[in-house]
Amino acid sequence: MLARAKINLTLRVTGRRADGYHELESLVVFAGVADTLTLEPAGHVSIDVRGPFADVVGAAGDNLIVKAHDRLAALVPGLKGGRFVLDKHIPVAAGIGGGSADAAAALRLLARLNDLSLDDARIMTAALATGADVPVCVGSRACVMSGIGERLSPPLALAPLPAVLVNPRVGVATRDVFAALARQNLARDGLPQHARPMGEVPLGLDALIDYLGQHGNDLTEPAIACAPVIGEVLAAMRALPGARLSRMSGSGATCFALFSTPAEAEAAARHLADRNWWVAPTTFAGTP
Repeated sequence: MLARAKINLTLRVTGRRADGYHELESLVVFAGVADTLTLEPAGHVSIDVRGPFADVVGAAGDNLIVKAHDRLAALVPGLKGGRFVLDKHIPVAAGIGGGSADAAAALRLLARLNDLSLDDARIMTAALATGADVPVCVGSRACVMSGIGERLSPPLALAPLPAVLVNPRVGVATRDVFAALARQNLARDGLPQHARPMGEVPLGLDALIDYLGQHGNDLTEPAIACAPVIGEVLAAMRALPGARLSRMSGSGATCFALFSTPAEAEAAARHLADRNWWVAPTTFAGTP
């Protein structure tokens, strides 16, 4: 089963709750870049990780796949599990939801094995208990995600977006980025201010790119403070031939550039081939 990378086309921080969690509003899509997860029924739960990013995946006890299983097992008596095999192609701690996508894929596989509907409320309860980005990854459809990830708009039939993803092979901890945001907020006496509400999201390519130009990512500056190389990546992407918009996804360090055609995106990826960065031409799509 594919676990597709989650891309935050926009991200704004709208508040901070009493429990310390930040509330967000984000337009989310999913990329063609994906991990692959399989589940072999067995009497006990285990995980085997392979692929180009296998060596940077945490211990099994810390893995979100195992956590997702445990959260669902607490809600579904007698839940059947087994041996998960993860082929890891999405960079880790990269701001594109690799671990969350893996956890969501695990929940889909467990639902299939246990004859549970994905509409079963226990699936989404387990998803949110696993991580804030897991609920949106369960359906892997374009939507506006808000709150701490628990509120999802109806799916949006957005035009496919030809793109290039770039990660400088630097992991950025989300908690460090939010700590940097807190320092910036203290310096400017409050959360970032937004000139306009997100409003209705246009579906067509040109109108959507224009819309994205008006709505950014509030975590970009804090992430650059944590990892200055993100600024270098964004500058390089802005200079790519045909690039219509470049931005960081999530809390970084992965960035993306949007193009009019897949051929332009592939040519742009070749432009960056001589750098020691992870570079992937892809298409962002609204539906799996």
